[in-house]
Amino acid sequence: MSIYKPNNRLATIDLPHYALPSSRREFLTRSGAGFGAFALAGMMSEATAGPAAARIADRADASEINLNPLAAKPPHFAPTAKRVIFLFMEGGPSHLDLFDPKPLLQKLAGQPIPASFGEVVTAMGEMRSPLLPSKRKWKQHGESGTWVSDWLPETAKCIDDIAVIRSCWANGINHSAGVCQMNTCSILSGRPSLGSWVSYGLGSENDNLPAFVVMQDNGAQIVNGPRSWGSGFMPAVYQGTRLSEGKQPIPYLNPPEGMTDLQQQSKLAFLNQLNQRYANQHPEQTELEARISSYELAFRMQSEAPDVIDLARESAETKAMYGIDQKETASYGRLCLLARRMAERGVRFIQLYHGAGSKWDSHSNIEGNHSNMCRAMDLPVAALLKDLKQRGMLEETLVVWGGEFGRTPMSEKGNGRDHNPSGFTMWMAGGGVQGGQTIGETDDLGLHATVDRLHVHDLHASILHLLGLGNRQLTYIHKGRPESPTVNEGEFFRRLVTG
Repeated sequence: MSIYKPNNRLATIDLPHYALPSSRREFLTRSGAGFGAFALAGMMSEATAGPAAARIADRADASEINLNPLAAKPPHFAPTAKRVIFLFMEGGPSHLDLFDPKPLLQKLAGQPIPASFGEVVTAMGEMRSPLLPSKRKWKQHGESGTWVSDWLPETAKCIDDIAVIRSCWANGINHSAGVCQMNTCSILSGRPSLGSWVSYGLGSENDNLPAFVVMQDNGAQIVNGPRSWGSGFMPAVYQGTRLSEGKQPIPYLNPPEGMTDLQQQSKLAFLNQLNQRYANQHPEQTELEARISSYELAFRMQSEAPDVIDLARESAETKAMYGIDQKETASYGRLCLLARRMAERGVRFIQLYHGAGSKWDSHSNIEGNHSNMCRAMDLPVAALLKDLKQRGMLEETLVVWGGEFGRTPMSEKGNGRDHNPSGFTMWMAGGGVQGGQTIGETDDLGLHATVDRLHVHDLHASILHLLGLGNRQLTYIHKGRPESPTVNEGEFFRRLVTG
């Protein structure tokens, strides 16, 4: 009996003739009174919608087909970044209290918003609520003199490596639509996430780890759940792999208790033989090869993934830098350190949720809410930037920070702020981005983006461009129509790299 070898495909296994149907379809037809064949037909009809360029035809020997959908692919043009770490602040951090000071807001505190702004209705339906001033102390930092509030003292120390984008805007007024759009470019569900598009376009640099990894700082439900990192209409092989803390950070990675390596290898080899026979008979259906590859990736991950998430080899100084020795920063500090370790090993897209479960949402008591959220996030994020830079990795690693929207200048419940998708702040660092600059503006009260407005489509187009992918060149055929990651909208904002 042949078994799995780390650098080879799963080999075949000798079994009795009655265990070897002549085809996979025959196997399913025999099973369960033939109902398995209906399942196969349904799965394959869905899976056949794929890129026309991926079809394999007229192969002399179908047995030689070896399609790995996550194999590294060349970019469309020379990239400035090889990978992305997206620091997602779920719930909507207040730009007005972090990166975008507004003197007029302080001057008009407690008054209604001026009539020149028109009739403003907040996401929660409030009208004519008084303006809420920021209680923060502001200071210019770095050689660039970028304004940062006292809520982010550690991030402020890295500001010359950061491009602050004050003019972001989106369409989703609630968390579900906002998180969906910031991940997929659409407020409607069903489209692939940005990480999935990157995995599809560039593949993975490491055959033994996922191309796209998602982690969160607590056990709460992220808005929209797995749809936030799903692959939409593309094959599931491109979706994000969610990691969590504990003995088994990757769900179902470890074999069932009591199963030996030999038993697992035998089962995988048998499954591979059934799949490969069918694939050999139908070489045009390359999606089945992708499924075979995903089984093999899971097996390979059992040896390498545990080492990646083991922080015992990191020095005490490094752990302290990330705040792992402090209660407030321990959770996100571990995630940021894990992100660096994954980036070192070639994981292409790493998304770290902070405040999972919309913890940044601050309809009331924004002082208490944001004080706690910033304290837990600021030190780990700054440590990640410093660590990447001192290791020479920041130049090729794009770090993105932001939430699904910002907050309103008007108050809610007296001491909170409502959702504001019309104007908010995000930032980027590394990956070719020119740090120490402030891009765009919102109006005098921070309600609407006004100068160099960047929609989510533009943000995604810019991230893809830095990775060497054109947002309109990267297409996937779905139901006979080419689909692009930014829904045929959005442009690369060149000032990100030129300053």
